[in-house]
Amino acid sequence: MSERSTPAGAPPPPPPLEIERVFLLSAMPPLPAGHRAVRIEQGYLPDPAPGAEGVVEGRLRRKVDAEGRVTCFHTVKRGEGLVRTEVERAIDEAELARLWPATAGRRLAKTRHVIAEGALTWEVDCFDGWALVLAEVELPSVDAEAPLPAWLRPYVVREVTEDPAYRNYQLALRLGRGEGPP
Repeated sequence: MSERSTPAGAPPPPPPLEIERVFLLSAMPPLPAGHRAVRIEQGYLPDPAPGAEGVVEGRLRRKVDAEGRVTCFHTVKRGEGLVRTEVERAIDEAELARLWPATAGRRLAKTRHVIAEGALTWEVDCFDGWALVLAEVELPSVDAEAPLPAWLRPYVVREVTEDPAYRNYQLALRLGRGEGPP
C-alpha cells in the first residue's frame, strides 16, 4: 500500500483547505523590491448539476510567469468565505484548450503580483478592464494572524473575505455580462 492509499474501510482523507483573507484596495500600492508578476487568465466551468451540495466552483487557469513559462490548472473549490476546500491538478495546454469553450461568459484576466512578507505571501491582483485591485493572503490556519504590511495598509478600503461579490467566480460572471465591478 502506498503512503497515499486509504486502508479498506477507512474514511478518505479530508480535501485540502484554502484559508484566505481578501481585501479591496483603493489603488495599486507601490510594491516592495523582489515581488514577481504573473499573468493569469481564468475561466469558470458551468455550475454543477442542480442539487450539488454547497457552493462549488470549477476553474480553469493559465498562468504565464515573467520568463514566459506557461502552467495550466483545473481547480475545484467548495464553500464560501474564509475557509474552502480546494483540489487542484495540473493540466496541459491541450486539455485547457479543449475545456476552455465551456467557460464562455465566465472569464477574467489579471496580473498577479506576488510578495513575500515574513512567513506569509501576499498576492495583489489587478483586473483587466476594471479599476479593481484586490489583495489576498493564504493562511496556514484559521486563527493565524495576518497583519497588513506597511506598504499595503494605506490602500486597504475594507476586508471582503466574506463578501461573495468579490470572489473571482462572481467577478468573471459580471465581466461576462458586461457589468462593472461591485
